Amino acid sequence: MPVLSMFFGIIVRMYREIGGRHNLPHVHAEYSGQEVAVSLDGTVLEGSIPRNKMRLLLAWIEIHREELEANWSFLGRGEQCFRIDPLE
Repeated sequence: MPVLSMFFGIIVRMYREIGGRHNLPHVHAEYSGQEVAVSLDGTVLEGSIPRNKMRLLLAWIEIHREELEANWSFLGRGEQCFRIDPLE
């Protein structure tokens, strides 16, 4: 599962789940053993991370939404996704 970005202890990944539960564009984030799946519109699909880290993740998604959508398209075509700058 490719790592897109890492910031403030949050690891963000994206992968295409063929036949999976989440067919819409989304990311998976992990923080301190907790995991969350979040659509690119900010809807939590599954899981949770601490509220303050979730706010950071949602801000990052908003800032990089176009890049995330491009990565989702690449993955849909079987291509590699690219890394995205972390939140600083």
